[in-house]
Amino acid sequence: MKNVMIGVDVGGTFTDVFVLDEASGKASVAKVPTTRPDQSGGFLDGISQQVEDLSSVAVVVHGTTAGTNALLERKGAKIGVITTEGLRDVLEMRRRDRPRTWGLRGDFLPIVPRNLRLEVPERTLASGEIRTPADLDSVRAAAQTLLTEGCLAVVVLFANSYANAENERLAVEAVRALWPTPHVSASHEILPEIREYERFSTTALNGYLQPEVSGYLNHLETALKSGGFDGEFMIVQSNGGVMAVDTACRLPVRTALSGPAAGVIAAGYIAQTAGFPDIITGDMGGTSFDVSLIAGGQSMLSPQTSIDFGMVVRTPMIEITTIGAGGGSIAWVDKGGMLNIGPESAGSNPGPVAYGLGNTRPTVTDANIVLGRIDQDNPIGGKLAQLDVEAAARAIDEHVGKPLGLTTVAAADAILRVANSRMAGAIRLVSIERGFDPKRFAFMPFGGGGALHTAALINDVGLARAIVPRYPGVTSAMGCVIADMRQDFVQTINALADLLDESALAAFLQDHVSRGHALLKAARTSFERTDVVVELDMAYLGQTHTVAVPLSVELNGETVTPPTREAIKAAFDAAYKATYGRLLKNGTRRVMNLRTSVIGRRPKFDLGTLAPTGGNVKSALKGTRSVYFDGDWHETKIYRRLELPVGAILHGPAILEQPDTTVLVDPGLSATVDAFGNTIIDRVES
Repeated sequence: MKNVMIGVDVGGTFTDVFVLDEASGKASVAKVPTTRPDQSGGFLDGISQQVEDLSSVAVVVHGTTAGTNALLERKGAKIGVITTEGLRDVLEMRRRDRPRTWGLRGDFLPIVPRNLRLEVPERTLASGEIRTPADLDSVRAAAQTLLTEGCLAVVVLFANSYANAENERLAVEAVRALWPTPHVSASHEILPEIREYERFSTTALNGYLQPEVSGYLNHLETALKSGGFDGEFMIVQSNGGVMAVDTACRLPVRTALSGPAAGVIAAGYIAQTAGFPDIITGDMGGTSFDVSLIAGGQSMLSPQTSIDFGMVVRTPMIEITTIGAGGGSIAWVDKGGMLNIGPESAGSNPGPVAYGLGNTRPTVTDANIVLGRIDQDNPIGGKLAQLDVEAAARAIDEHVGKPLGLTTVAAADAILRVANSRMAGAIRLVSIERGFDPKRFAFMPFGGGGALHTAALINDVGLARAIVPRYPGVTSAMGCVIADMRQDFVQTINALADLLDESALAAFLQDHVSRGHALLKAARTSFERTDVVVELDMAYLGQTHTVAVPLSVELNGETVTPPTREAIKAAFDAAYKATYGRLLKNGTRRVMNLRTSVIGRRPKFDLGTLAPTGGNVKSALKGTRSVYFDGDWHETKIYRRLELPVGAILHGPAILEQPDTTVLVDPGLSATVDAFGNTIIDRVES
């Protein structure tokens, strides 16, 4: 029986691998540089370092940035659009918003140029009535024109197809009959939901990503199979669930922010197991700092996000705030004499100046190295024997110290202060500005650099404490192993609650549940149970913004019994009052969308197996070195973190080192190893 599960997260700088042997409960990790432009090199290299025989592997789950990077760098495929007459410019007009809200000017180039957005005669009304049938000859001619222009994918975007998909369905069938690849997307298949621009944008971005993401994933799957792997290959979605690789190739837009989402899932499970249901996560990799909030053990889900200006993706995503403050983020002084961090990053190649691979501009990692916080003789990732501290110091002095009139050490400290300030701002954004008191939240840093900045963020934001997971540098890869399989569906209803057609709602809901179960069965993986989560988007008549209304439904196998109109109205009243504090007297309730999630709960491994067995503080002590804290140098004890026993208590200043990260315990803080191998960092009571 195959017992090995592998999670792989590809980041901007490092590719992380987490390997779990379910039979023995043993876990191992690897961290290798991300290879560009072909990320599969680092992916396969990381796996080969930990697993010799791929035939023993049951599941490989991958958190990928291929789609996110293609969107941010605008390196998706050349695609074409076939749309209703008069609607070719929807993608360009958007919501008439601007890149800078208060600016008078702003440029925006849609991912599909105007000459590749073709119109055809057809019209479906918002009621679902077909006023003009689709002209299929025009559709075929448009598709042929796009092929001649060299388009690799095509999307069909018809007006009001969420209300009646017949015209769009016939057009898609006509296109697929002559299109040479499977890269054909239709809006009613991607997002059958009201709001024209969001539906058009999400579908267009799906087509834009299809050739890139499907090519990458198919290449990986082929390479794994050639190495003897015949298990299940799955991909993490932006909602924190996983899906089969063929689904990911068909719906690549759902992989945006895939890797960070996996990290949030792992962080939530680790924290909940350790007794911390309220946490704020901080994933600091080489390129970015990703922040998310988990309250009561539940991740925050957003129905849509903007990957970049004008690139709106409407699909459920874990709410993650990203800023350019990773370990490889470059420090620079602008013309006004202000010190800035990022968003440009040195990434993995050439990487920080201390890597000696050609970069000459200082990074956040270089500042940590110069201040003694990172061991120059034992860098993470395992590819470099030694870091060049002198080169890092020269770069900081040249690009930051001299322009600001600071010593090298003061300049390095300033770099970290600015980086910490930016990270603290991101934490306030997801907590204080959304009504959450950070004092009741623990901070969970992960990624290669997160645990280096814990103390500063605890003090700056006022967080209760921090919990550093056993393997913080590969937490997102661990999340790939932990994540459940999830399928999300949406359908616009657009009806007054008092006039709601209960049979139509039941039909839509049953269709969602049946399709979800079919996709779970096709995945060839085991589940402890299957859950169905149902919500309605509702509002009062005349309101634009909706509230999410959770519904209780009865399940008998795969057959679902929907709630009644009266139950829906009562659920709306409860949700609306909880959100706004009162109800609108005589207000007319309106049902906008039905949202259904079918979730296959995968078995969770026992985090206790990661806890250290034996060991003692004395043998874990490596020695000391001088480290800069709060304006002075302190002789600091250095420990091998993985050799510290359960119950060990250390007082700062101290540094805990392990292959995938470095944990910094500042003066005035203490670190305790809990029963799961996590390190709890707290203030020392005076």
